[in-house]
Amino acid sequence: MQIEQIYTGCLAQGAYYVVSGNEAVIIDPLREIKPYLDRAARDGVKIKYIFETHFHADFVSGHIDLAKATGATIVYGPTATPAFDAHVATNLEVFKLGAISFQLLHTPGHTMESSCFLLRNEQGVPTAVFTGDTLFIGDVGRPDLAQKAANMTQEELAGLLFDSLRTKIMRLPDSVIVYPAHGAGSACGKNMSKETVSDIGKQKQFNYALRENMSREEFINEVTDGLLPPPAYFPMNVAMNKLGYDSIDDVMQRGLVALSPGDFEAAANSTGALVLDTRGHDSFVKGFIPNSINIGIDGTFAPWVGALIPDVKQQLLLVAEPGREEEAVTRLARVGYDHVIGYLDGGMESWLSTGRQKDTVISVTAKEFATLHASDKQLKIVDIRRHNEFEKGHLADATNLPLDYISDHMAEFPKEGTFYVHCAGGYRSVIASSILKARGFDNVVNVEGGYAAIKHAHVPA
Repeated sequence: MQIEQIYTGCLAQGAYYVVSGNEAVIIDPLREIKPYLDRAARDGVKIKYIFETHFHADFVSGHIDLAKATGATIVYGPTATPAFDAHVATNLEVFKLGAISFQLLHTPGHTMESSCFLLRNEQGVPTAVFTGDTLFIGDVGRPDLAQKAANMTQEELAGLLFDSLRTKIMRLPDSVIVYPAHGAGSACGKNMSKETVSDIGKQKQFNYALRENMSREEFINEVTDGLLPPPAYFPMNVAMNKLGYDSIDDVMQRGLVALSPGDFEAAANSTGALVLDTRGHDSFVKGFIPNSINIGIDGTFAPWVGALIPDVKQQLLLVAEPGREEEAVTRLARVGYDHVIGYLDGGMESWLSTGRQKDTVISVTAKEFATLHASDKQLKIVDIRRHNEFEKGHLADATNLPLDYISDHMAEFPKEGTFYVHCAGGYRSVIASSILKARGFDNVVNVEGGYAAIKHAHVPA
């Protein structure tokens, strides 16, 4: 038996590849299926099942394409209603894989169809459980995402999750290894550990939601407390996972169209496409196509695209570092942004070589900011970190307007006089500056290095 966690850091997502004998199962696969096909071919095994723990909200799964390519059976838990061929299992149903088996445990709460898959080894001993978004390391799945579909309140769903954990998961042997679908950084929970593997015993000991004497009411209150609104793209990803989507091959072919600067400009003017610049923020501030938005591919790219571009059907034109165009289209497709219509051939350098107009973001170092701060007590400062980051430490004269909800707070940014924007380390403040510039705020100045550099420059909090 072989178990491999395939973890994708930018999505904080774990897919799993399990082999026994000459058969394999893929659990919660990503959109691009070639790595799974290549791995199975290299190992000389047949992919028999594709287990889906639930209809994912934060990424588009590769289940449909993978089933078409392999003939594998897609398996969901009870109450699932997929619009494609799949096996909707019953609670405690068993699936044989070589010399091992999986038993489906229906664990509603995060969603109604949410299920975990308990692996029993060759001797029939419970060995590992693939918990999806039911149980994370240090946390549990948020119960507010499926309210509309279930026609239930988040408190009612949290109550179901309490029951699922107590009657199905916590009764497993302490030695059973826990393999969740996400780790720290995912918006599917609120207190996830950076660890991506644990066991039932450790989770009983350290996971706040699995306290031994915790009442149902305490659980509901704690699990629902402090939940931030989910990203706008979540329901659209659920719909794609449930109803179907374009083949990843079609998406890639559509997006990987190289456009000359002239054709790129014409497409931007005629289609209403959003120009998304995926270069690093240090490069972006020095020169970019006017009205383009920067979300750097080397940061938490896909989640920020999902948070800040509310419609997955928005047409996109890409500016990327030459050679990274395919990576950008792939990572956008992972979260359902399938409507890239081309990229700037040769990148920003080709745009500038034609003498076309560029814009810039004015930036200051933390040291320069410290000097300005000391000399001007009326300095306008906007901290675009999340509220919980802001509460842990901030400049006394800063206004907190989190990037996640920048469109909702647009009217609160200063329209007159220069204002300074910072985040934690510089990535998000450039995203914010690009959005503000595109909305006509030419009075924004980015503080390089963010709050970490500001503290190092001894700006008083």
